[in-house]
Amino acid sequence: MSASETKCILVVEDDPDIADLLAIHLLDEGYRVEHFADGDAASERLRHGGYDMLLLDIMLPGVSGLDLCRQARQHTAYTPIIILSARGAESQRILGLELGADDYIAKPFSTLELVARIRALFRREAALGRDARRAAGAVEHNGLSLDPVSREARVDGQPVTLTAREFDLLLYFAQHPGQVFSRIDLLAKVWGYSHAGYEHTVNTHINRLRCKIESDPAQPARILTVWGVGYKFDGTAA
Repeated sequence: MSASETKCILVVEDDPDIADLLAIHLLDEGYRVEHFADGDAASERLRHGGYDMLLLDIMLPGVSGLDLCRQARQHTAYTPIIILSARGAESQRILGLELGADDYIAKPFSTLELVARIRALFRREAALGRDARRAAGAVEHNGLSLDPVSREARVDGQPVTLTAREFDLLLYFAQHPGQVFSRIDLLAKVWGYSHAGYEHTVNTHINRLRCKIESDPAQPARILTVWGVGYKFDGTAA
């Protein structure tokens, strides 16, 4: 796991021995760990975001773990949550899950099992993210990847800085590989208007895109000119 991929896990646990044990194992797995021993401090931390998972005890000084779970689920961004508690009763497990927890482990627990469940949740989150990007129209074509959710573009793994209109134009091309579009077509679909006389705007944006995504802008391999008609995107170009 690279530094850029390091996940931050918030551990909210008032038992120092359990908290220390969790921190040792999670750090060994390459995760970053932030520990909070009371619910009030954890509640304040949740407001700032920037974490990737919550491990919550239920019985805490101040705000309870269940209230923290409820608070986290009010945020727009989804974060995996595992509840850790000595309360192993079925009613407590159901309540935690109904409040939005992804998993529930009763104390005492195996740290190896907990780490395995953490990995599984992160794998599931990654899979859900890929599905969401595909549903939103994310595309990948031989080294070119476009994510309409984050509006990120990459060529051969390297980020490419695009203006909003450049991104929209490239995404439209990439979502319709092989299809030929006239300049008027592109104005209507990407710019939202189809007035003749603005075709030079399309030309300018395509020239800029070629400079950013083509190995040789003078001999483009991705955005091709179809003489007398317009342009098309070659999804097979490397």
